[in-house]
Amino acid sequence: MVETKGTAWALVWPGMGAHLRSMHRISLRPGGRTVSLRHPMEAVYYVIAGTAEVHDLNVDVRHQVTTGGMVLVDPDTPYRIAAGLEGSEVVGGPSPADPRIYQASESE
Repeated sequence: MVETKGTAWALVWPGMGAHLRSMHRISLRPGGRTVSLRHPMEAVYYVIAGTAEVHDLNVDVRHQVTTGGMVLVDPDTPYRIAAGLEGSEVVGGPSPADPRIYQASESE
């Protein structure tokens, strides 16, 4: 889930029996970012600390989200989350759960 300078943990996911919701904690250091993500369902993220930039790759629009802010990603929208200057702590994910996120992790 993380491309560079960070870590992601699945807090709630299909591997524990959760199929209607997933929740991940994404910790990104300055300059860190996720891989490009895309789900057939919507995703919601909350910024716990720092700032994050959510990049809508369809229309090349970037949204700055600060501590306490949330972002809703529409279904089938390719996006990426990047850390602000002080890094970011983000929690969220697609709902219902997107099992494709975990396929690469399970095979490693």
